[in-house]
Amino acid sequence: MILHVKEAKYLRDYVLWLRFNDGAEGEVDLKDELTGEVFEPLRNLDVFRDFAVDPDMQTVVWSNGADFAPEFLYEHLMVVA
Repeated sequence: MILHVKEAKYLRDYVLWLRFNDGAEGEVDLKDELTGEVFEPLRNLDVFRDFAVDPDMQTVVWSNGADFAPEFLYEHLMVVA
């Protein structure tokens, strides 16, 4: 199955809640993933919170061009009971 992010919400700090097309949902903490030229601007929480789920790419994207592959996000998904 090809994974797609269907819904995303900001929770706190660098943590997003995500729901995928296979029904899996949970939290992803991206704090330790914000390295490199395109991701470093996301360390500013105002910038980090300004994301969207791109309807074409079907993943979380930011206006500076940063995005994470749905498969990467899925691998880092923490299911919260």
